[in-house]
Amino acid sequence: MQLNSYGIGLMSGTSLDGLDIAFCEFKFQQGYYSFRILKTEEIVYDQVWKDRLSNSINLSGKDLMILDKDFAQFCAIQVNNFLEGQEQKPEYIASHGQTVFHDPIEGYTTQIGNGAIISALTGITTISDFRSTDVALGGQGAPLVPIGDHFLFSDYDACLNLGGISNISYLSNGRRIAYDISICNMALNYLSEKLNQPYDQDGKLAQSGTVIEDLLMEMNHFPFFKQSPPKSLGKEWFISNLQPLLESSKASVPDLLATMVEHISLKISEVLPKWGEILVTGGGALNSYLIQKIQSKTEAKIIIPDQQIIKFKEAIIFAFLGFLRLNHQINTLSDVTGAIKNSCGGAVYYMK
Repeated sequence: MQLNSYGIGLMSGTSLDGLDIAFCEFKFQQGYYSFRILKTEEIVYDQVWKDRLSNSINLSGKDLMILDKDFAQFCAIQVNNFLEGQEQKPEYIASHGQTVFHDPIEGYTTQIGNGAIISALTGITTISDFRSTDVALGGQGAPLVPIGDHFLFSDYDACLNLGGISNISYLSNGRRIAYDISICNMALNYLSEKLNQPYDQDGKLAQSGTVIEDLLMEMNHFPFFKQSPPKSLGKEWFISNLQPLLESSKASVPDLLATMVEHISLKISEVLPKWGEILVTGGGALNSYLIQKIQSKTEAKIIIPDQQIIKFKEAIIFAFLGFLRLNHQINTLSDVTGAIKNSCGGAVYYMK
């Protein structure tokens, strides 16, 4: 096994904020993994890219392949720009891609951003398509981040990610437990955009609204919340279940945001450990009103780390998944995904 390596992680989440790039060094010493961040950058999507990625689920097969190619070229250009003037060069790129379809019950998952193109245009070995092997083994293909929580962030009693979808990861009786909790920024940003705002800064709009009790009750009783882990959510679930409720409501956007924040914080509080320290990352960690609502519903201590960890934790962990993949180590946990066995996922496009 290679004991240390330099790699880039690329992350583009369901909230469509932008492309996160994290350049890290990973070491394996005396049975423990560690990491060091060399550089990070967020490439915020302009409206054209937001619209293209948001509409990807509706494209024809041919048009989706074109978008797959275009998005890979975009990622490669951003990596090349990111590395300009950088003395230390990465040995690999690990790219999550942009999820278009995710239905593990039907046995498929699709992330665009062709790894072969990224590798060809950067000249760097690229790993992509991290989820398909696990889905083929009967798993959810998600979440993938918990193995990074296990090896890189084990000082915390749980890791809570507030991205487009909220998810949690924690250790229980020696097993890593992780799953999606609820839709999060995907819904909050969707509502904020109705007021021509990309997101609800500090949750001020939500804080000015009033919770709609009937709507809250309806959202709280979706069958998904009664399912036992492993379980995962995707954009399809949002479009089919939550979006129609939000669209049919005659309430104001602030009231809908207030109701959504109450729903998210309630569902999160129901699954948090009763005590201990909870590391919170993802864009939602910057929503002070959402954090306040979560903290008010739990005795556990909410820990907000520095900005680099908040914004780039998932990109850091995808770089770590790439490190494990190239060393032929397990990078997907069946305890988390429900697959028949652990696996080492990711398609590798070597560039010598």
